[in-house]
Amino acid sequence: MEHIEDVYLGRWVNPETGETGPRAPVDKILISESIDGAEADLVRSVGIGDSTAMVADANTWDAAGSRIAHTLKSAGITVGEVLLEGKPHATVHAADELAVRLQDFSSVIAVGSGTVNDLTKYVTAKDGRPYCVFGTAASMDGYASTTASMGLPSGLKISLPAHAPKGVFLDLGVIAAAPSRMAAAGFGDCLCNSVARIDWWMSHKLLGSRFWMEPYLIGEPDAGMLETHASGLKQGDVTAVGYLVRALVLSGLGVAFTKVSNHGSMGEHQISHYIDCFAGDRHTGTLHGEQVGVATLTMGRIQDWFLNQERPPEIRPTRVDGEDMARRMGPEIAAQCEAEYRKKALDENGAARINERLQEIWPQLRAECRKLVDPVSNMTAKLNEVGGATSGRDLGLPADFYREAVRHAHEMRNRFSFADLACDSGLLDEFAAREV
Repeated sequence: MEHIEDVYLGRWVNPETGETGPRAPVDKILISESIDGAEADLVRSVGIGDSTAMVADANTWDAAGSRIAHTLKSAGITVGEVLLEGKPHATVHAADELAVRLQDFSSVIAVGSGTVNDLTKYVTAKDGRPYCVFGTAASMDGYASTTASMGLPSGLKISLPAHAPKGVFLDLGVIAAAPSRMAAAGFGDCLCNSVARIDWWMSHKLLGSRFWMEPYLIGEPDAGMLETHASGLKQGDVTAVGYLVRALVLSGLGVAFTKVSNHGSMGEHQISHYIDCFAGDRHTGTLHGEQVGVATLTMGRIQDWFLNQERPPEIRPTRVDGEDMARRMGPEIAAQCEAEYRKKALDENGAARINERLQEIWPQLRAECRKLVDPVSNMTAKLNEVGGATSGRDLGLPADFYREAVRHAHEMRNRFSFADLACDSGLLDEFAAREV
């Protein structure tokens, strides 16, 4: 924990610059084999008073919420139990409903992972009420982030400003007992770092977008440890889960340096977002990280093709087809996505500048990116080892829809990836057609 404490408390020293990092907007992060019995002290240590609400769903209540509520009540803390019904989703509408149920509480405790945490942080950020979270699964890296992944009324899912919890408390015993697919999803969310880094570095060198090394440097003390212990994730091995939790927490803390999530969210995440937004009845309930793992392999194949070419691609002006976007996405979401897409779209002059830049830097860019490659065969083997999905078929998606996601996901967000490079060089249709 000492390294993680150094990072979030602003004591970590960048080995390349000698400068200390910023203090993360979270007061306390605890990762422990067990926190049973310490919950009252933990919540009080981050300013949660003796009367608070607890938000959980049916699964997280059974996993940890009931026990935590009992412990807190025994310590003299009044707990208002706010249980989310059914299978909740993190949407603005659901947040509005939750806000009504929480209006009489001055602080909130979330017990859960992605959905429960996002809803709680979004609602409490509206008026700055303190909240803390007891994590129940190693399925995502957003516990300590200052954004919430929320569905808009239009159906588009985006990251919205929120605030960080005062405390993040991660009981490895509870997390190791979660279904193994949750850990496989978290592993998929970590696996994408190599392809996201290649996308981001290419964008930096080609377009001059800002790039930070800090999110990668803070993870170096744990380099290789997650992969070494990955086989234990399917069995719920506490050591393996501990290294996964550390990797996820450090990934989330990277945002404290950059204020953006590019270091772990580029072309592969856009494919997952497209699936969540537009699969509709074809969505089988797969987790975000499961989708990211599959999309990581797809982006890895696209990147590999380009990085094996001695000559740079020839870029053409971006063709933005608003009518087709409206057909696939619906007019409201399409209008939002088109506005984002046009921010990075290249006109004739822009394409000419990019081609000139590619001719100038291609050999060096190729060499730099190739050093960062984790071969697709290796990543596939890692996902197989943890029981993760490795294809659109494994996600239960029809081949034509997964190919659609690969072909059009880059239209959703103003982040330039190798999918944009493939589209603007007329190759993305061919790449997408190979996916299953």
